[in-house]
Amino acid sequence: MKLEPRRVEAFLKDPGSARAVLLYGEDAGLIADRAAQLVRLIAGEVADPFRVVDLAREARGQVAEEMAALPLSGGRRVVRVREATDAWTADIEAALAGSGPAFLVVEAAGLPSRSRLRTAFERAPDAVAIGCYAAEGTSLARVIRDGLREHGVTADAAALAWLEARLGGDLTATRSEIEKLALFVGANGTADLDAVAACVGDVAAVSLEDALFAATAGDVARADRALGLALAEGATPVAVLRSALGHAQRLYRARIVMDGGATPAEAVKSVRPPLFFRREPDFVAALRLWPAARLAAVAATLWRDESACKRTGAPAETICRTAVLTLALRAVSVRRG
Repeated sequence: MKLEPRRVEAFLKDPGSARAVLLYGEDAGLIADRAAQLVRLIAGEVADPFRVVDLAREARGQVAEEMAALPLSGGRRVVRVREATDAWTADIEAALAGSGPAFLVVEAAGLPSRSRLRTAFERAPDAVAIGCYAAEGTSLARVIRDGLREHGVTADAAALAWLEARLGGDLTATRSEIEKLALFVGANGTADLDAVAACVGDVAAVSLEDALFAATAGDVARADRALGLALAEGATPVAVLRSALGHAQRLYRARIVMDGGATPAEAVKSVRPPLFFRREPDFVAALRLWPAARLAAVAATLWRDESACKRTGAPAETICRTAVLTLALRAVSVRRG
């Protein structure tokens, strides 16, 4: 069955009668974190050689056999499959049809929405499928605050807003950046905007921001160069389009404020989370270029592009590159009148 998000935390503490779990989605760090949590819960340790077996890609046919094997040292065994794809479906279905006592943990980032493997887990009565997606909103804010608190550090409102705007794409990366910030600030310290801007270094996110701000300001060459860097540094096409959509929505809201009589500078101050000061010139340039109606149309197009990227077989990188460069070219066209 597919597990509702509100039930995930309880399941990770007690899987009940479930014999298998599929962890899928876009946040590879969250997938790995939840998989390790389940392995420790059932086997005691992640790397116990007697109770935990990791199956490599070439060992697909051994799933049923490993699930049926009895542990040599007592307790329950865990069969762990990493980087699974739909190619594993038949072997896992055969394993679930058996009565092996082991617990199966399958990690599968990036499965398509119509994945056969995902469908197999959702239909099996004793298996669970859990979506693992980037933390956002109140969930991301809680991750950041809790992570800082563990290190005895707090952050002011502006710093938290800056962090929420740039973290969350991957849980492992987010925790790493929080730990780095805590060490930078020191125990019992308070992180301000200068501290997080100097310390938190999501290189792919910075390059992606460069691309999006350049695109809406009409700087085609800079947008193309920065987008290439972002993709090379690990940004995924879906993340690019989701960030582009968020950027267009922030511009739209600020433009509405400006259309209500505010100056561009006043409209910028209304943006939440606050803009890093070095981004303000490009943001103001975009505000002057783009009418609200065009920004609304851009947001709708980017939403459709993101959906297209998630379809099986879609040329995702081509879709995202075309979307960002088209945005830049449209800005140039608007500027020329």
